[in-house]
Amino acid sequence: MKNKKKDLDIIGWREWVSFPELKIKTIKAKIDTGAKTSALHVSNIKIYKRTNKVTFTIHPVQRQRHPVKNVTADYLGERSIKSSNGETSVRPVIETKLKIGKRSYSIELTLMNRDLMGFRLLLGRSALKDQYLVDAGQSFLLEKKTKVKKANKVKTKKTKIAKTKTTKGTK
Repeated sequence: MKNKKKDLDIIGWREWVSFPELKIKTIKAKIDTGAKTSALHVSNIKIYKRTNKVTFTIHPVQRQRHPVKNVTADYLGERSIKSSNGETSVRPVIETKLKIGKRSYSIELTLMNRDLMGFRLLLGRSALKDQYLVDAGQSFLLEKKTKVKKANKVKTKKTKIAKTKTTKGTK
């Protein structure tokens, strides 16, 4: 039997992600395997049950009120969520595409005001299941892979130049 876990990419406890359908190119996510559902920080939530739509304002940058994105999405309903402090709240739910690393797939997101929280986006277990393994001691692993490749190319060129100069100086 093939071990599926070996085929999964490893991500850190923080990663940069995007939501193409919501026009969010970059948002920092806290990867929280202790939470079942995912939550996005939004304000100005208006639910239109007749049309099954919800409008809201996204604040993608931590500790800043701007930029903002005004968004309309399909409204899936409401979900009762128990927070880490034991309080229960009812939140609207949408479905949208998540892009993390090279993968893109649909997830359910609850909408809430996370102003008092450190992260604008929390990705829970249901968004990560069968997609990634989480290394809780690392951050931004998917981003580092790209940076390491670029850095290695630069180092290789610099090393060749340095060897050439050293060789010329010894003759």
